[in-house]
Amino acid sequence: MRISLGPLLRRATVGVLALATIWVPGGAQAAAPPAAEAQRLPFAERYHAVQHGGIVRAANAAISCRTGGAKGAPACPAARDGDRGANGDFDMFYVDVDRDPNTYNSSRAEVRLPERSRVTYARLYWGGNLKVGEQKPPRDNGRVLIAEPGGEYKQVLADTVVGHQVARGADAFQASADVTKLVRESSSGLYTVAQVNVAMGKSAAGAWGGWTLVVAYENAAEPLRRLSLWDGFDTLEPGPGREIRLGGARFPKGAGGRAGLVAYNGDRARTGDSITLSTGHGSNTVLADSANPGDDVLNSTISEPGAAPESRVPAYSNTLGYDSDVFDLGSALRRGGDQLAFRIVSQRDAAWAGVLFAAVDAQQ
Repeated sequence: MRISLGPLLRRATVGVLALATIWVPGGAQAAAPPAAEAQRLPFAERYHAVQHGGIVRAANAAISCRTGGAKGAPACPAARDGDRGANGDFDMFYVDVDRDPNTYNSSRAEVRLPERSRVTYARLYWGGNLKVGEQKPPRDNGRVLIAEPGGEYKQVLADTVVGHQVARGADAFQASADVTKLVRESSSGLYTVAQVNVAMGKSAAGAWGGWTLVVAYENAAEPLRRLSLWDGFDTLEPGPGREIRLGGARFPKGAGGRAGLVAYNGDRARTGDSITLSTGHGSNTVLADSANPGDDVLNSTISEPGAAPESRVPAYSNTLGYDSDVFDLGSALRRGGDQLAFRIVSQRDAAWAGVLFAAVDAQQ
């Protein structure tokens, strides 16, 4: 992979990304104005389609531990390998895999599209905590770098309001941008995302952050599906949690489907968080699998169904505060229905929800 920023970005100017190439919808070049911000962004539908195809995603963390944990916590390598450690237990440092001295964090993940697929929409989400042992400037929340498979870095600017909230000892944000043209032209492979604006160090709130690339595609060989992508940004409070509802979405008995969730600062083995699905028949199904217990779904994992998950570099089992999980909805959809209502609850973690997507077989 050819990834180089040359002299465009130096460590001495980490807080400012003054790059020549800026990717915006349509691929044009543009200046880099600061993105507007809001403390709370209610979840709203970003993309919707009924087509033969589905949704895939690539995701990875931007920060991880580098030293031993607090008293009673596992060592850093054990935590990365899947032990119960939480980000507040460790001195946290940037993940940086690109060997480019001009970037201070970078990670990779695979977009894996079925053969003969055409990308119809792609959106990149990134976010993290700005306040840990250091305080990162929020002016860079709306900027990030992306390199397609075999390509060079391009700066991406947020094209919508950035969620930015100071609460519970954290300075949390999420930003996003349409990257459809880039992913449509580049298709499958390992994408690298760098310069996510996250802080390193150690604090009770912990350091956390990462990115997720959500890709909708059409493919004539696949079933007709209803594809929906929602995003927002808000704290997950104890109690009823957040509900995201898609009405008028009839699907047959025995339908298949998948749903994905992106959330921030969920701690492994800290129970009390869940995601449930109602289909309009009065019953709720708790979404869970071998990687995500039903009462600890915000458990610092990047997971998806299947025996051969998409590649990531690095591929830490415990991401220490970043969740990007895909669930199989087969058991929840077996009776059919006319709506999808997801409810996300966090009773104990100081967590934020950012993205939800679903691909469900549609009524013919």
